[in-house]
Amino acid sequence: MEYVAGKLRGAGFDVTTPEFTYPVQITDAAIAEVGATTYENIPLELSPQTPVGGVTGPLRVVPEDATPGCEATDFAGQDFTGAVALIRRGACTFDVKHRNAAAAGAIAVIISNNREGKLSGVTLGTPGVVPTGGVTQADGNALALLGGQAATVDLCYHDEDRISRNVIAQTKTGRKDNVVMAGAHLDSVENGAGINDNGTGSAGLLETALKLGGSPKVNNAVRFGWWGAEELGLVGSTKYVQSLTFEQQLDIALYLNFDMIGSPNAGYFVYDGDDSDGVGAGSGPYGSAQIEKAFVDYLTVEKAVQVEGTDFTGRSDYGEFIAQGIPAGGLFTGAEVLKTEAQVAKWGGTAGVAYDPHYHGAGDNLGNLDRTALDRNADAVAWVTASYAVSTETVNGVPARAQRAEVRAAAARSAHVEEHHSHAEAA
Repeated sequence: MEYVAGKLRGAGFDVTTPEFTYPVQITDAAIAEVGATTYENIPLELSPQTPVGGVTGPLRVVPEDATPGCEATDFAGQDFTGAVALIRRGACTFDVKHRNAAAAGAIAVIISNNREGKLSGVTLGTPGVVPTGGVTQADGNALALLGGQAATVDLCYHDEDRISRNVIAQTKTGRKDNVVMAGAHLDSVENGAGINDNGTGSAGLLETALKLGGSPKVNNAVRFGWWGAEELGLVGSTKYVQSLTFEQQLDIALYLNFDMIGSPNAGYFVYDGDDSDGVGAGSGPYGSAQIEKAFVDYLTVEKAVQVEGTDFTGRSDYGEFIAQGIPAGGLFTGAEVLKTEAQVAKWGGTAGVAYDPHYHGAGDNLGNLDRTALDRNADAVAWVTASYAVSTETVNGVPARAQRAEVRAAAARSAHVEEHHSHAEAA
């Protein structure tokens, strides 16, 4: 953090490092017990706790295919009612796996790592529905041989507050009421160096800022954010946006997010601002479609790279910006999902292997990057950021402040009407 802040001050930016507090999960009980053997079973962030002493049920092993636990059909053929589900990591999020298990009737979930090392410092991403812990690959292999036996899962923890900081840097030139904002998280998980997640996004953003300089000849001020505690639940970015007044939020014309832009088996994904893919969370706030098109146009025309959309899943720092009605977009080269044959035909790489096989692992180091993808995406970061700094009103423009205020007011009125109807129906 101090390195980033120092470089930005040297380049002439107005720099602040606002503090925020966040809860750290301190483990009190972290076990999975089958027979006389006890295994370390680390609770995932945002997992519910078990009662003191744990919960007990038959151990059911989810078949290990290319996408274990990622589809509801993976739980067919066994009775998971009141059971403890053992699922191998990989191919989809922990959240998806544990929700599928819970829907099948499981009372607890054990995720076994798909590589060496502990499954620690990882999160469900959203508050979980059943207690979920993680074991090593070796312990997962051992547990897989014990299907049908009684298993006890005991996951208890308490929270303690910690203090961290964001780094915020803004140009001294440009309109302060039509700010172009771009961000990347600066922290990593405990398991590895975090070079792709998210050294790539942080470095690409820093290089863009340093090349732009603190007093560029632009119409709109540019504000850069390097977020703390993203891996603990998007804490830094969420705290930052929530610290702004309504007027200060309206001053942000748009937000650009860069989280993992050099995955070793890279895909080229642009956040699906207009929901043209028709999956997941839907479109972003009005203006997000234009941001998507700005990135797509640059990558396809200037870099001759075909791109695909990626959903606003809520797994990165755009979350609170979108929640407050700020148009958002950005780039992503993929994490644990497997690359398809069709994508290999477009981008190269290896089919059936995760975009980043080292995601949240010890292998996330300088030796495991796609430097071509990083170079292309870093250029896109710079181009789109600088283009909006020059103007937010030309090609791929985003709505002006007055329009954003009206859209937010209309959304607030709609929410009020829905709440009124809900109360009327309840009465």
